[in-house]
Amino acid sequence: MNFKVEELNESQNFRQILAIHYSDLIPFIFKYLKNITFVTFLFWSVCIAFLLIAVLLRSSVSTSLNTLVHSLLGFVVFPILIIPFHESLHIIPYYLSGARSIRIGMDLKQYIFYVTAHRYVASPVQFITIALVPFAAISMLVIILIFSLPGLWKWSLSAFLFIHATMCAGDFALLNFYYINRDKKIYTWDDADEKMAYFYEKLD
Repeated sequence: MNFKVEELNESQNFRQILAIHYSDLIPFIFKYLKNITFVTFLFWSVCIAFLLIAVLLRSSVSTSLNTLVHSLLGFVVFPILIIPFHESLHIIPYYLSGARSIRIGMDLKQYIFYVTAHRYVASPVQFITIALVPFAAISMLVIILIFSLPGLWKWSLSAFLFIHATMCAGDFALLNFYYINRDKKIYTWDDADEKMAYFYEKLD
């Protein structure tokens, strides 16, 4: 069942464990990425694996103007173009779980793009799904394209695969927060107007 914000605030069955303003997300992300757990070990291992794939594919092609163009595509163009699609993949599980007041935002000072559902209470399973879908879907799609397309496209796409993984650092920091607190059943909701995120532990 989906709880209401009022239930979390007023019921003795819930206890607030964290409130964070969107402007403080970068310190939060660094804190939970530096905390080594199974989640962060997996994240950094995947990033290193994707980087090694890119390096190996780069070593198999000669340097030319086309190589530089594909390098630009992989490291700059594709990562910028993927942002709307990445964020839309956060929207889909939000919408399917029942959220309707869904908003996309950005904080260019922190280089953060985000999707939030105003005053929608997400369960642990819902939130973890919302966080993982873009990374999983885009990574699988790009890996298929790397195997399918010829020549320099393998290089540009493998570079993009690595960059996109690093762009998911915020999602994995949040997943690590849940993992560290895996003994708790955490529900979360956002006040998009105030740009605040709240996390509550369900006590029973």
